[in-house]
Amino acid sequence: MTLTKDYYDVLGVDRDASADQIKKAYRKLAMQYHPDVADTPDAAEKFKQIGEAYEVLHDSNKRAMYDRGVDPMSNGFGGAAGFGFPGGGAAGFDFTNLVDAMFGQGGSRGPRSRVRRGQDALVRLSLSLAEAAFGITKPLRVDTAVVCGTCNGTGAKDGSEPVVCSTCHGQGDITQVQRSFLGDIRTTQPCPNCRGYGSVIPHPCGECSGEGRVRASRTINVKIPAGVNAGNRIHLESQGEVGPGGGPAGDLYVELSVEQHEMFKRNGDDLEVVVRLPMTAAALGTEVVLPTLEAERDDLDAELSTVRVSVPSGTQSGTRIPITGRGVPRLRGSGRGDLGVTLLVQTPSRLDEHQRHLLRQLAEARGENNSEVAMEKQHKGVFGWLKDAFTQ
Repeated sequence: MTLTKDYYDVLGVDRDASADQIKKAYRKLAMQYHPDVADTPDAAEKFKQIGEAYEVLHDSNKRAMYDRGVDPMSNGFGGAAGFGFPGGGAAGFDFTNLVDAMFGQGGSRGPRSRVRRGQDALVRLSLSLAEAAFGITKPLRVDTAVVCGTCNGTGAKDGSEPVVCSTCHGQGDITQVQRSFLGDIRTTQPCPNCRGYGSVIPHPCGECSGEGRVRASRTINVKIPAGVNAGNRIHLESQGEVGPGGGPAGDLYVELSVEQHEMFKRNGDDLEVVVRLPMTAAALGTEVVLPTLEAERDDLDAELSTVRVSVPSGTQSGTRIPITGRGVPRLRGSGRGDLGVTLLVQTPSRLDEHQRHLLRQLAEARGENNSEVAMEKQHKGVFGWLKDAFTQ
């Protein structure tokens, strides 16, 4: 039989890797490609391949068979899925059992533990723009599986405990011998009475029904670093689902979303704000005091809650004035982005007669009392800035 899958390559380990190395490689890859965590389109298929490779390589019998050139995960032999057995008709059987019998690998695999690691969990948390920019420790309520407080994870009713399975006598699996034209075929399967655990719980806990865990809501404090953005994930180790039998908890992934702000817009590490300025102030020049994003946080320095912006005389509508270092702190690095202040010069729409007279005098003094205009060339220019500013 020709092997079509390299399970060692799937897990990224050498062919002489130890059981611990195989286990560590599997856990790392399973966490990376778990469908609840990974967002790549092929994550589910990779997760399936990783599980299949681990199932073969962590089992000494299956691994030995695989090293001999036989894939224990393949059904049938050369495409033949079934053989005729005396009294059994054409019922199919797993080729693994045949090879195990031929090479003396048909022994018991032993009982499996009731205690297993829990699954990873994914929850979503919404932040304000200020919280995402400057960081915060925020309480998060999650609904996950936790250790049963009544039985402390044992699954057994108070005063009782699991007992050895009477069917498999604690082995976890049962072996049957079938006669065929090849000789005796030994098939080993999980015990149907204890489901492979080797023990049964005669008096299960009434709270968790023998699972050792129950679902409950709890609140955890999530530390959000400064500079996060929508789509970022916070990894909280061992804060996910508690495993069956009160096993160790999986990890919790917190996916962040950021609410839109009514004044500020984020562009990478920069913050952008649009300020409307009277025509006279733009012509004469002025200084404006603007509230910053820090003003929304009581735990930040009050001196940072405002910024002074110097507007030079003759400023045109659409001019952007960058304020260095007043944007969003960089998530992976030092320093901050800029605060970009875009000025929109407002033309008065209502004038009394005295104001009209003054503007006429100004127009005459500047020679602008005619209707001649100059056409702009086709480029973005000021009108592009105005369009961008109004659509932000």
